Amino acid sequence: MNSPVKLVISGPVGAGKTTFIQTLSDSPVVSTDEEASEDIGKAMTTVALDFGTLNVEDYPIYLFGTPGQERFDFMWEVLCEGAYGLILLIAGDRPRDFPQARRILEFITTQTPIPFLIAVTRQDMEQVWTPEEVSEYFGVDPSLACGLDARDQQSAYETLFRMFELINASASEQVA
Repeated sequence: MNSPVKLVISGPVGAGKTTFIQTLSDSPVVSTDEEASEDIGKAMTTVALDFGTLNVEDYPIYLFGTPGQERFDFMWEVLCEGAYGLILLIAGDRPRDFPQARRILEFITTQTPIPFLIAVTRQDMEQVWTPEEVSEYFGVDPSLACGLDARDQQSAYETLFRMFELINASASEQVA
């Protein structure tokens, strides 16, 4: 068996991080969901991490989900140590969360310079930002953003494989 590949799944509260990991994981997901102590728009929230595993062609993949609340930002750095890539989830129907998502992305990528992909969830909603609009908001190449239905296994796998394409491209650039 090959060495595990560690990926970090991050983003604001309610972006779909836990759902995404549950959709992909071959094993029961370790979740640290607790009752929210403040009004965050949902009853439960991740306070430390979510953890799931899957195997793709004999490659073990470890999925680490971060808490979305800024008061748990110390976990972002801890969970990113040794990661190969970051998938930042953003709810496309909640532009009020975009500044928080930008802070998360900037914090993580300045602490741990790793390839990242912005996955825009809730593409099935009527009033939703497209991946292209989100990439423009973040000032990144449109190839670094994609749509995602975190509940759908096919969509989740497509996002995962897009992340691996970015990791491979980054590794090729470092070798050249």
